[in-house]
Amino acid sequence: MLSVEALQALLRNTKDAKRSNVLQSFFKTGKGQYAEGDQFLGIYVPVLRQYAKSARDLQRNFIEPLLSSPYNEERLLGIMILHQQFQKAEIDEKREIFQLILRHLPHINNWNLVDFAGPYIFGPYFWATQPDQLKTWAESDNLWKKRLSIVSTHYFIKKNNFEWTLKIAETLMRDPHDLIHKAVGWMLREVGKRDQKTLETFLDQWTVHMPRTMLRYAIERLSKDKRQHYMTLKA
Repeated sequence: MLSVEALQALLRNTKDAKRSNVLQSFFKTGKGQYAEGDQFLGIYVPVLRQYAKSARDLQRNFIEPLLSSPYNEERLLGIMILHQQFQKAEIDEKREIFQLILRHLPHINNWNLVDFAGPYIFGPYFWATQPDQLKTWAESDNLWKKRLSIVSTHYFIKKNNFEWTLKIAETLMRDPHDLIHKAVGWMLREVGKRDQKTLETFLDQWTVHMPRTMLRYAIERLSKDKRQHYMTLKA
């Protein structure tokens, strides 16, 4: 099993300065942008998955330095390790893992971190305990809590429960941020993949209120005729 120091050394030794610059631009880390100040080492996600597998038994108090790291990839690695532990944990241990990641919620502050932690840790936990917390996050002023609120329902969708996805989509319908438009549209598309009628019923009511990006994501898997129909309603 790798120690946290060994993991950090591996990451620093495999950093790619050129890719780091590309990622810092792609993830909008500049002044005034949504991920201002985030730093990247330039490491590919499959490499992080391999490191997470090697460190899946790392004690949780040693994971905390990863979760609070200034480097995005180290924070993502910490979340990946917790996910592996969460999958095999009993309910009391799941609660401990959840409480740990909740303490570090301010560090889950870019969409790649949100989109991993939401469906794989927050979603399963809230499914079993307190799904109403997702509505509270959807109503907050924090961009990342709002995105977490909708992407966490991906787990619910896999259980063929669409209620919370639709509730939160309604709450976020008029949110001004493009990252929320994309996330809501993505989850609506996932609903439609499992139950197209439910998606179309929602679209019949809400298309005229939806931002275009949200709508385009939501209807992506529909037939050409249906896509044209909903885009015409939006026009």
